[in-house]
Amino acid sequence: MIHLDYRDSKPIYEQVKEGYRKLILQGVLQKDEKMPSVRETATSLTINPNTIQRAYRELEQEGFIYSVPGKGSFVSDKPDISPHKKEEMLISFDHFVEELFLMGITREELIKRLQGEGGNVS
Repeated sequence: MIHLDYRDSKPIYEQVKEGYRKLILQGVLQKDEKMPSVRETATSLTINPNTIQRAYRELEQEGFIYSVPGKGSFVSDKPDISPHKKEEMLISFDHFVEELFLMGITREELIKRLQGEGGNVS
């Protein structure tokens, strides 16, 4: 379900959080579905449970999951992504695209990629 890249400069808890966030946004994990326990996830990814706990805590703060004491964590309804967050992500995208152009990627290659040809954008 979640893939970790130990060579990535991004902290492991961020990778876990992004992995679950993506699964929720894609609808793989449905509203009110029980999340794997912290222990289960830590065991399957062979990482410290505190790392998973931090990812879950942040997912809850962002509105992607909710906790029920004694029962575990569950998927929330897809949160409304604030216009501010969308704008922040678009600005990051613009910077990334600018860097790709500097590396020689053409507009046509980028368009093909965005249309799902030759990449995993859906």
